[in-house]
Amino acid sequence: MLNVTRIRLYPTSAQQQGLAVQFGCARWAWNNALNEMRVLYRETGKGLSYAGMTLRLPKLKQEFPWLEDADSQVLQQALRNLAASFQGFFERRLKYPRFKTKHGRQSIQYPQRVKIDGSRIYLPKVGWVTCVVHREIIGKIKTVTVSKNACGQYHAAVLTDNETPMLSVSVEGKAIGVDVGLLDLAVTSDGSKFANPKHLRKAERNLKRKQRKLSRKVKGSNSRANARRLVARAHQRIADARRDHLHKLSRRIVNENQVIVVEDLHVKGMMKNHSLARAIGDAGWGMFTRFLAYKAERDGKAFVKTNRFYPSSKACSECGVINDRLSLDVRHWTCPHCGARHDRDINAAKNIRDEGLRALAAGTVAAAGGGNVSHGRGRKSSVHAVAKEARSLRQ
Repeated sequence: MLNVTRIRLYPTSAQQQGLAVQFGCARWAWNNALNEMRVLYRETGKGLSYAGMTLRLPKLKQEFPWLEDADSQVLQQALRNLAASFQGFFERRLKYPRFKTKHGRQSIQYPQRVKIDGSRIYLPKVGWVTCVVHREIIGKIKTVTVSKNACGQYHAAVLTDNETPMLSVSVEGKAIGVDVGLLDLAVTSDGSKFANPKHLRKAERNLKRKQRKLSRKVKGSNSRANARRLVARAHQRIADARRDHLHKLSRRIVNENQVIVVEDLHVKGMMKNHSLARAIGDAGWGMFTRFLAYKAERDGKAFVKTNRFYPSSKACSECGVINDRLSLDVRHWTCPHCGARHDRDINAAKNIRDEGLRALAAGTVAAAGGGNVSHGRGRKSSVHAVAKEARSLRQ
């Protein structure tokens, strides 16, 4: 099983300079290869493979001797990542690769020769760097990705393989539906409501003040660079607080349930609504769903995505009748058919749970030969589970 542990680095001034050289050379190798790909494709209609990119490195090092200051495997890994980006683009999973800039986040990747000894980590061409390892790193180190964010913080993402197989997925146990929103970040089918912390809203005054100071600085001055770092640090605090809250909430939901069902929301499309885009981005629905998915997979639990077009809010969870006249501002309503009184969000969570259980009971996953099934986007459901038998789990 692969695991990633993110640790904080505290390099010295000399080590920061060494990392800056690694960042710059890897960025230049990426941009140079990308430009060569664009020119070659315009002239011949063909591109370069990873092998073709690496064959250019020796000549580039002769032409640009300062490339020798970078670790050879860092340059090779940058080209390997570019080749993977093109592969993802051709498979229509990713956008076309873009040129990297020296502003903002910087990163390099070491595929080998990285060692961790207590509170130190050895990076080739940089040396032993002080770090904070908050949890034990178990398994063989596969790759280490070193990054620097916009506010000057250094981190290392250590990918390890502990050689233990993934747990088999079981659907025997408590099932829960999760409905996300803006007033309450998550509402579950058992009646629990988790409030939306609104991290960005709470930090608006501080962020607005720092951004106003930044706008008054002279471009290119040291004071502007310092003000930019303060703004970046404020944004980083917001992002860290959001990520921490979503990790804790997703961990609690996964620990307490065996089958987790969520709605397959088109968050990217919803972000085009300029009236709600900031609130939706602050809530972090997409990140929350990803956290639930990978935590459930690691714990051997079922994670199901229901059809995004299913009217979960307007359907009665008791009799199934759809109330088409239900407007968005109505938070509580009574079913005109059976008379049941509903909380809009809890009723939606119950319907999401039942829809996911119906997908499991229909044998969708069993038809795939016991493997993971993802129907992709659209009207179908996405199920990540292995059903033991085709029967309802509501009983």
